[in-house]
Amino acid sequence: MVIVVTGGTRGLGLGLVRAFLDRGHQVAFCGSRPESVDGALAALEAGRVCGVVADVTDRAQVQALWDAAVDRFGKVDVWINNAGVSHSRKPLWELPAAETATVVGVNLTGVLNGSAVALAGMAGQGHGHVWNMEGLGSDGRAVPGLSVYGATKRALTYLTRALAREVPDGVSVGLLSPGMVVTDLLVHDYSPEELARAARIFNILADRVGTVAPWLAGQALSRTRNGAHVRWLTRRKVFARFAAAPFGKRRVIP
Repeated sequence: MVIVVTGGTRGLGLGLVRAFLDRGHQVAFCGSRPESVDGALAALEAGRVCGVVADVTDRAQVQALWDAAVDRFGKVDVWINNAGVSHSRKPLWELPAAETATVVGVNLTGVLNGSAVALAGMAGQGHGHVWNMEGLGSDGRAVPGLSVYGATKRALTYLTRALAREVPDGVSVGLLSPGMVVTDLLVHDYSPEELARAARIFNILADRVGTVAPWLAGQALSRTRNGAHVRWLTRRKVFARFAAAPFGKRRVIP
């Protein structure tokens, strides 16, 4: 199969690229900077991977990612809108306008662009599945200091459910929910003291990329029905981890 991952140069995105390659598939990915794309390519197995510099807020550049994947591999079976950024943990009125615009641009406009390009291409080839990546706020939970990030993820969930009613025959969309994954995105803008406090919850609920990415990759290939919703951190898992926490020494954050 041929899979495209946006934001595939680091964190969970790079973990997904590696997991798909480990399964023998062909992968195209993008990053926003040449050095990040070159660095990821240097760390990956050559031959079955294609890296493209693309700003997901620019639909023409996203289209170029699709075109590069099709030129290299002949088709796209699965497209994952993974690219995402967060912002400083501040109330909305204290966030610089440019920072707000960046988060909305990447997390929402980027997914709109990726979905539009991928769905149009898949309609033309007669098959394919698009996954959108949920995050904090997707379920409606509000966290002070992350209003813009959470709003983009809440909107993404609505978008995906609406797209499930629009897609043509043979094409489908769904939601991937990775839960808490230990990446720069999770610990962004914490002071050492704040991170020490947050680590108590992270060490119960969070997981490393190497744990989550292979599982998500397998689900992304096997559960491609329209409207699918794949969750790593289920309610049952949350309850079980809190119940086990007093008796264990689980550590994902030092």
